[in-house]
Amino acid sequence: MSLSMKPATPCTFATTTRPAKHVSVRCCTLTQTAIRPLKMSLDTHQPAVKSWEHLLDPLDYDPMASLFTSRAVKLGNKWKEYLGVKNWEGLLDPLDESLRGEILRYGSFVEAAYRSFNFDSSSSSYGACRYPKSTLLARSGLHQTGYRLTRHLRATSGIRLPRWVEMAPNWVATKSSWIGYVAVCQDKEEIARLGRRDVVIALRGTATGLEWLENFRATLTPVPNADTKPTHHDDGDGDDSEPMVETGFLSLYTSGTDEVPSLQEMVREEISRLLQTYGDQPLSLTITGHSLGAALATLTAYDIKTTFKRAPMVTVMSFGGPRVGNRSFRCQLEKQGTKVLRIVNSDDLITKVPGFVLEEEDADVPKDQNVYVAGLPSWIQKRVEDTQWVYAEVGRELKLRSRSCPYLKNLNVATCHDLKTYLHLVNYS
Repeated sequence: MSLSMKPATPCTFATTTRPAKHVSVRCCTLTQTAIRPLKMSLDTHQPAVKSWEHLLDPLDYDPMASLFTSRAVKLGNKWKEYLGVKNWEGLLDPLDESLRGEILRYGSFVEAAYRSFNFDSSSSSYGACRYPKSTLLARSGLHQTGYRLTRHLRATSGIRLPRWVEMAPNWVATKSSWIGYVAVCQDKEEIARLGRRDVVIALRGTATGLEWLENFRATLTPVPNADTKPTHHDDGDGDDSEPMVETGFLSLYTSGTDEVPSLQEMVREEISRLLQTYGDQPLSLTITGHSLGAALATLTAYDIKTTFKRAPMVTVMSFGGPRVGNRSFRCQLEKQGTKVLRIVNSDDLITKVPGFVLEEEDADVPKDQNVYVAGLPSWIQKRVEDTQWVYAEVGRELKLRSRSCPYLKNLNVATCHDLKTYLHLVNYS
């Protein structure tokens, strides 16, 4: 079956915005089960990527390097709209063709990060990048992008391990590993097409054992050096609590070793250098990632806007990302002007974890009225809110549904979460 053909019945999608006021609660627990892969393939000269994040690589989907030419629509002075300056109003339902091309383009950068990672746990270079900066994009399937890599990025787990772990296999004991890269658009024609010089930070999903353990550290923890002043919005959505994010995600972002700086330090150093070099030009920072990479992309965007007061427009393109922080964290993102577009497969369980989400769904519910949570009394709601498990969704959501796609059969956890599935659904929605 060729994926280059348009399906007779297009995949459907819907958009959601953050509604207001009636409160309900959702909680998801993901258990691992035996998974059988979906057999679908394309002709490709690139080696298949195998990882825990991809599990059995259920959809062999090419990174679609041709998007850089076949869908190269000139954005011109409308580029900020495609990066969310108006929260993508009018562009999501139906999905604007130019925005579709941009989403797929940024997704391809993430796929390149997967393809460049050394997943061979028997290798002495397990957890490293397979390619140098000069050839990474081309060797991972992306040719003539107009971008040049300027920095490799690594993430380090903050979990303390016993000494005997040094004798364990690489996938268990590897504390720090390559997680992505920074690339800058250098081609004059591509800069003209985009309407600005674009900086991309692309981050892969979970690969190592310690990264999986960090994923399961799902309680919320305060963000260091955050603006802890109560945030009050005119719509009543303020939150008096301090910004908090998932403990494991923050650990992977801020932890380092004597030999390896933290991901946070690497990002700050590179963004500082790029702002000094290109700060007088029209510039955008687009941070994109899948799964764990999507969560770290949101943290990265928050940190950049917090650290660099004159940072240019920062946009997150998030594929299959889990929840990241609480309502105060969301409010701070909005206050900063950070734009987040979450591409979500409604059949993907990863997008429904961790923790609880208290959703405000009815603007007509009075603030002082006792609101019931999922049919439970308000005193239970208060107990839930007092825990460190109450998260909030951020940004705008482009909702896809794999069960609505005629090309995706025998769906399972791996298929629904795989990045290739996301790119396929975006392409044919």
